Amino acid sequence: MNKAKIGIFGGSGFYSLFTEKKDFEAGTKYGKPSAAVSIGKIGAKDVAFMPRHGAKHVLPPYRVPYKANIAAFKEACVERIIGPCAAGSLQPDVKPGDFVICDQLIDRTWGRDDTYFHGPEVAHASFAEPYCPEMRKVAIEACQKLGISYHPKGTVVVINGPRFSTKAESRWYSSQGWEVINMTQYPESILAREMEMCYLNISLITDYDAGLEGHPEVKPVTAAEVSKIFASNNERVKKLIAEIVKNMPEKRHCGCGEAMKYARI
Repeated sequence: MNKAKIGIFGGSGFYSLFTEKKDFEAGTKYGKPSAAVSIGKIGAKDVAFMPRHGAKHVLPPYRVPYKANIAAFKEACVERIIGPCAAGSLQPDVKPGDFVICDQLIDRTWGRDDTYFHGPEVAHASFAEPYCPEMRKVAIEACQKLGISYHPKGTVVVINGPRFSTKAESRWYSSQGWEVINMTQYPESILAREMEMCYLNISLITDYDAGLEGHPEVKPVTAAEVSKIFASNNERVKKLIAEIVKNMPEKRHCGCGEAMKYARI
């Protein structure tokens, strides 16, 4: 397999990245990944790409083989992961079409295998800051340069899916002050941490979840609307990713590469 220091997961509506690429069917001890790893170039840099739901969106969020996907990127020598995703807004000022560079995460999933350390080796990863600060800084600067409507921080609550929220659930999440709702950010982010890989989330807001309090004209989200909004913004997502990749420092200075150094007892 060719090597690439930066890996990108494609979310809902984002299934391809390169016009010229080499595909590799990665086999890992954690099973088969969602799709082949594609290696191509963004500018002068080799980059790996994989659609997390599969090339034809055949995997619901709770069945994405997160451990195999991260392991496949690790085999390709990926050090940094960019994880764009379609997401809902929980706050009126976070509008469809906006990007949110998340800095925090709330896990509301269940039953997902979220660690590589099931014993006899046991480790407890620090997850106080779930997203790489160095990558977030580059992403924020890229949004500013491109004139993209963005939010420099935000908390994403990750639900199990595949169903969307009830109005009561959405109201609760909003009341906590959380900005974004999604189904795939966990355990993808913590598994990257356990592999000592940097991880960046870019949430593209496609909807207002179960609607917007006080605005009856804002209807609850549908899968068709998510796909439509993300597809119409695909070029913006790719342009932002290209700018981030171009400006990413060659060497890491964030500490993510030693995340597990003191995790074992």
